[in-house]
Amino acid sequence: MIGTLLGNRYEIIEKIGEGGMSIVYKAKCHLLNRYVAVKILKDEFSKDKEFVDKFKAEAAAAGSITHSNIVNIYDVGSQENINYIVMEYIHGKTLKEVIIQNGRLDYNRTLDISIQIAKAIECAHKNNIIHRDIKPQNIMVTDDGIVKVTDFGIAKAANSVTITNTNKVMGSAHYFSPEQAKGSFVDSRTDIYSLGVVVYEMLTGRVPYDAESPVSVALKHLQEPVVPPKQLNNNIPDGLNNLILKAMEKDPIARYQNVKDLLLDLQRIKNNSNYKVELDNSTDDYTRVMSPVTNYDTEDSETKKTSKMSTKKLVLILVPLAVLVIAVGSFAGWYYMDKKFNPNKASVSQNEVAVPAIKGLSENDARKTVEDKGLKLVVVDKQKSDSPEGTVITVSPEEGTTVKTNSEVRVYLSSGTGTAAVPSVKEMDIASAIKMIENSGFTVGNKSYEPSDTIPQDSIIRQNPEGDTQANPKSKVDLVISKGKEIKYTTVPNLYGRTLTEADGLLTSVKLKLGNKTKIDTNDPNENGKIVLQSPNADTKDVKEGSTVDVTYKVYKEPEKVTVPDFTKSTVANAKANSAGFNLIVNGAADTDIVVDQSLKANTQAPKGSSITLTTSKPDAQGQGTPTTKP
Repeated sequence: MIGTLLGNRYEIIEKIGEGGMSIVYKAKCHLLNRYVAVKILKDEFSKDKEFVDKFKAEAAAAGSITHSNIVNIYDVGSQENINYIVMEYIHGKTLKEVIIQNGRLDYNRTLDISIQIAKAIECAHKNNIIHRDIKPQNIMVTDDGIVKVTDFGIAKAANSVTITNTNKVMGSAHYFSPEQAKGSFVDSRTDIYSLGVVVYEMLTGRVPYDAESPVSVALKHLQEPVVPPKQLNNNIPDGLNNLILKAMEKDPIARYQNVKDLLLDLQRIKNNSNYKVELDNSTDDYTRVMSPVTNYDTEDSETKKTSKMSTKKLVLILVPLAVLVIAVGSFAGWYYMDKKFNPNKASVSQNEVAVPAIKGLSENDARKTVEDKGLKLVVVDKQKSDSPEGTVITVSPEEGTTVKTNSEVRVYLSSGTGTAAVPSVKEMDIASAIKMIENSGFTVGNKSYEPSDTIPQDSIIRQNPEGDTQANPKSKVDLVISKGKEIKYTTVPNLYGRTLTEADGLLTSVKLKLGNKTKIDTNDPNENGKIVLQSPNADTKDVKEGSTVDVTYKVYKEPEKVTVPDFTKSTVANAKANSAGFNLIVNGAADTDIVVDQSLKANTQAPKGSSITLTTSKPDAQGQGTPTTKP
């Protein structure tokens, strides 16, 4: 496949991923000179006409949605039995890789990512699209921190409030909802459950339910209560803990009823970590009527044998479904496949005709051209584009493709430029904000700067127009950017001779703070508690407000009292040797002179370290001394 040129423009360069149903390649678009991602359906599925036809009908609707947090779809095609879709090439990692590398994410980063995922899901739901396979492997995080939800391959268009599923369970076992596990109907609330599981994993580093087989995981989704994430991570705010539990309620009635309400709670928690999310306990007051699992109803009066048989029936139902669960992880990116193709057809019969060239024609002209060829024109939807309103912009099967007569030719019409949702870039760093604005078709207008105590430097404080409002494409978005906290300066006061309390008051008055406090001993009680040193020095100018000033202060310590020794009749040398911690003063005396008197009386109490003046004399012939001086 490497080196293959698809659609005469997409050159396959390298394989970058593979799943059960598709292979993903990096490719070079030679027409627009850019890199793209190409997902190619595996041969065994391309040959399954029933599978392809069913998938095309569901995926076509999913491909019609556009949002800054959803991977863009560029093209879809078929060539020599190769069915492919061309989409935006993302520089980044899957959310699963991010979780594995970090162990778990802090709640602020989790909130940022969760808000972006919720916005993508909200856009899909507004377009009546249920993703049905929300999981970290299907969520890309770009190098700039922008989230991109991908793999709408098993998404389904919601033609009513709920969707009755077939006997095939879609989704991945660790993330699918209880109603998916039962093969029951699903609606938009199944995506809310899966998003709750994803948020749980981001905060705890683990999925809420795990087991050795998909069937065992499915049973846990159905039967086991979830361990609150706060028990695994004490740093999770109570509101966020409750939000996850509410999103993961087994009964859809007890969950968030729409993703918009969940998104609002995420944003409220981001703005106030103490925001409370109340759990709906009203459902505990009545007997719940759950959607039944085929052949799996039990009554309280049933015996253990009957319960065991029912469990076996559930396993028999889920085992074949689990096979599909394992394979479904690769449903990556088949957003829409509405190309008619016949993989085993070797020649063109008389009942076949080529799809005519109708791009750029009005709906009426295109219909006439198609019907003249014995085909039927079906308008799928309208999309914003630079083409004149009402003209054909997309044709499926592609123009020139051979199809059977009476086949449908599905087209998208241009709705003109119209308006588009302005991306919300508040609190994003400036580089990411500019990239998101430009990728959404808008341009950056005036940029101004303001100080902010809450928004980090070089991040967006506010924007005009506001995020998520409608505006003309290519219009300008003005940005107010944070300069960070405003820096103010002050002068250091003189703290010498002040007590710590007095110094603290002085510093507070000039918006400074006491820093390190070092104490030294003093024998003078009048110096007790007084500051003798400070850093920075007094009258130092241009010191930032909020800075600290270190001080050294004195603490009075009463000296220890000891007994004064009797130094008389000792030589000066002996007196010095036995000074007992006193300071001996012997002016001009030799070590051999005799001590005849001392200034402090022997055997009295005096502070240790006190000075004692000794009176000495020269020794006589008998080695005695006589007083010659008085102290």
